[in-house]
Amino acid sequence: MQFPSPVAIIWIAELINAKLIGNTNGMATGINEIHRVETGDLVFVDHPKYYNKCIQSQASFIIINTDTIPAPEGKALLVVENPFDAYTRIVAHFRPFQPASQAIAASARIGEDSYIAPNVFIGDHVVIGKRCRIYPNVTILDHCIIGDDVTIQAGTVIGSDAFYYNTKKDREVWYKKMPSCGRVIIEDEVEIGAGCTIDRGVSHDTRIGKGSKLDNMIHIGHDTVIGKNCLFAAQVGIAGATTIEDGVVLWGQVGVSKTLTIGANTVVLAQSGVGGDLAGGKIYFGSPAEDAAIKKRELVWIKRIPELWKKLNS
Repeated sequence: MQFPSPVAIIWIAELINAKLIGNTNGMATGINEIHRVETGDLVFVDHPKYYNKCIQSQASFIIINTDTIPAPEGKALLVVENPFDAYTRIVAHFRPFQPASQAIAASARIGEDSYIAPNVFIGDHVVIGKRCRIYPNVTILDHCIIGDDVTIQAGTVIGSDAFYYNTKKDREVWYKKMPSCGRVIIEDEVEIGAGCTIDRGVSHDTRIGKGSKLDNMIHIGHDTVIGKNCLFAAQVGIAGATTIEDGVVLWGQVGVSKTLTIGANTVVLAQSGVGGDLAGGKIYFGSPAEDAAIKKRELVWIKRIPELWKKLNS
């Protein structure tokens, strides 16, 4: 999430009652989680396992629960007892919950010649471009951006909260929800089928690139970035913070794990499971997904195992 304008890190430290170490004159431009962090961002870390990753990331300001680590040059540490609570306080300040009072918010902007069907909900600060078609019972939640010539079929939800939790098993409630303050950005000429759910970013943007086409009942997880001219068949599920490059085809019921990259012009055949990065320009099959030609040969040999076993024991 980008702040409306840069904010003095001294002011942020006061807001969360933090001890400030390092660059006390810095200006924060936003707050982000570690998978999508950028220069100028705040990020939080509350486990020693991830201290170094956060401190050495592009983040300029790190909310942390130890003062034993020196701040790198040009960066600042904001030391608090509970970094997660500090993160949620910042999000609540800059992106407070606003109850809806009408089906289409007064702050929403809808472009020329766009069709909005009955029973559509459009939240605060939503932007919808020109010549879009939004069919019945679609929900587009706050701050989402829809480009020109976009079609969204009935019952789809754009901008639902991320499935993302701060986990601590030494407390009574293990999983505490991280508030989702990111957006969904859908570029021009995208088509989204019926009954899809596209989660907003935890703190960055979920993005669907120009010309991509999604079938029915597809789930796109938080902070996922999908390239241009991708084609996803029904019941594809993609976990959070995944990068899918241009021209990727995912056939029906493909499952994609989190924080990985699928290279450009890849094809993944139906019911495959993608558990790691895939190089572009190839066809994959199976779970875990592997080169389809090799996988199919393996299946032929697996079917011959009973015959081979019989011969060995005859």
